[in-house]
Amino acid sequence: MSNVVQTPRRDIGLKRRYRAERRFRAYGLLAIGVGLLFLVILLWSIIAQGLSAFQQTTMTLPVYFDEHIIDPKGERLTNPKVLITANYPLLVRNTLADKLGVDKNNHGAMRELNRMISGGVRVEIRKLLVEHPDYIGQTRTIDVLAAADIDSAFKGQIDLSVPEQNRKVTDRQIGWMEKLASDGTLHKAFNKGLFTFGASSRPETSGLGVAIIGSAYMMAIVLILSLPIGVATAIYLEEFARRSRFNDIIEVNINNLAAVPSIVFGLLGLSIFINFLHLPRASSIVGGLVLTLMTLPTIIIATRAALRAVPPSIRDAALGLGASKTQTVFGHVLPLALPGILTGTILGLARALGETAPLLLIGMVAFVANYPATPMEPATALPVQIYMWANEPERAFNERTFGAIIILMAFLAIMNIAAVLLRRKFERRW
Repeated sequence: MSNVVQTPRRDIGLKRRYRAERRFRAYGLLAIGVGLLFLVILLWSIIAQGLSAFQQTTMTLPVYFDEHIIDPKGERLTNPKVLITANYPLLVRNTLADKLGVDKNNHGAMRELNRMISGGVRVEIRKLLVEHPDYIGQTRTIDVLAAADIDSAFKGQIDLSVPEQNRKVTDRQIGWMEKLASDGTLHKAFNKGLFTFGASSRPETSGLGVAIIGSAYMMAIVLILSLPIGVATAIYLEEFARRSRFNDIIEVNINNLAAVPSIVFGLLGLSIFINFLHLPRASSIVGGLVLTLMTLPTIIIATRAALRAVPPSIRDAALGLGASKTQTVFGHVLPLALPGILTGTILGLARALGETAPLLLIGMVAFVANYPATPMEPATALPVQIYMWANEPERAFNERTFGAIIILMAFLAIMNIAAVLLRRKFERRW
C-alpha cells in the first residue's frame, strides 16, 4: 500500500526536477543568444561604418609638369630646393580646369577646383619629381587623392539633397564630380595610405603607418623582456621555491598585479622611466617597458598553471632515473608545459596590444608624422591612434576610426586564433 502511494509522489518530484533542468538550459541558451546578438550588432556597426575606409576617392589625371611653374628660372641643377618649394597643386588645378573646361581667370571656380584636391598632392608630386626630375616638361598620368569632403560625398556619406548652404560640397562641385566619374577620372581605389601614411591634419592623408611600426616595436620589447622574465619567475616559484612567508607575499602580489587597472602601470612608467630614468617621452621603448610590467603577471600565472598541469609522475620518473632537479625541470617538465606557456604569452601580448590608458600617460598621444627608425624615437600605437581619430571633429575621420578598429581587431583575432591552434597542436592529455 505504501508503494502505491509513494510512486506517484516520486514521479511528480522527478517531473519537477526535469522541468527545472529544462528551464535552466533554456536560460543558458537565452543568455548565449543575447550575448551573440549584441556581439553581432557590435561587429556589424563597426564593419558597416569602417569598411569604406579601405577605399579612397582618387583622380587619375594626365598632369603636365610645366617647367615655368616648377622651375621658372632653371635653377634646379644648382639649387635642388627649387623642387621643394614649387607650387605643385597649381599643376593639378590647371589639369582639372582644362579637363572640365573651366576658365582659369575665373578665380571663384578655380578656388572650388582647388578644394576638390587633397592638400597632400604637394608632397606626393614633390616626392615624385625629386625621384624623377626628368619628368619636368613632360605629361605623366598620375593618381591624385581627392579632398576629404569630395571623398565623403562620392561615397554617399553626405546628403547632397539638402540646400547648398548646409553642406560643404557646392552644386558646381557635384556637377564636376559627376562629369569626372562618368569618364572614369574620379573613382574609388584601395586605400593603401591607411596602412602607410603617418599622422596628418587631413583625413585623406592620415594613416596607421607610424602606429603599426610603434606597436610592432612595443610588442617586440614586451616579448623579449616579459617571456624570459615571466617564465623564469614562474619556474622558480613553482619548482624551486620553498614555502615561506616571503614567497607567499610574492605570490599574492603577483595575483594582485594581474588585476591592477592598466592606468596605474602608466603612472608607474611615467614616474620611473620618464621622470627618473629620463627615457624619451612618447617613445616605443617606454611604451614597451610599461606594457612589459603589465603583461608579466599574466605570463607568470599562465606559466605556473602550465607547469602545474604536468603530471607529478613525469617528475618522479626523471628523478628516479637519476636526473637532477634542474635537469628534470628543463629537460622534461618545461617542454611539456610549453604549449600552455606560449598560449599565455600570446594572450598577454594580445591584451597589451589593445591597451590605451597607460600609453596616453607616457605621451604616446603625440602627433607623429614620420616613421620611427628606432624604438627611442617618438611613435604612437594602434589603440592610441584610434583614440586620437575618434576625437577629431571632421566627418572623414569617423570612417578611419572604425577602419582602424577593424585592423586592430584583425590583429587581436589572429593572435587569439594562434593561441588556440598552438594549444590544440601541442597539448597533451594525461
